[in-house]
Amino acid sequence: IYCFISCGATDGKEKIAKANIEAIDEENKEVVYNVIGGDLIELYKVFKITVHVDTKSENNLVTWTFDYEKLTEGVENPNTLMDFSIDVTKDIESHHLQAQS
Repeated sequence: IYCFISCGATDGKEKIAKANIEAIDEENKEVVYNVIGGDLIELYKVFKITVHVDTKSENNLVTWTFDYEKLTEGVENPNTLMDFSIDVTKDIESHHLQAQS
C-alpha cells in the first residue's frame, strides 16, 4: 500500500513523500510507514515514520517517531516534518472533538 504525504513546506516549496505502510498494529494503535520516494529520499538514506496513539486515559496521546539516516552529515534534521506532524495531529483532534459534539 502506498500513500503520499505532504510534508509541509521548506524554502517555500512543498515536500512530498511516497511511503508504504510497513505495519499496522491495531491492538497497540500503531502504524509504521517506510518512505520509499519523494523529496525525503533525496536527503535521507532511510526514513521511517511511526505513529502511535495512547488511549489509556481520558486524554489521547499521539507520538510520532522518525527513524532516519542522513545521506551526508550536512543534511539537517527533519524539523519541518515535526512541525507538520504537530499540525496534522491538531487537525485530527479538532475533527474528533467536532464529531463528539
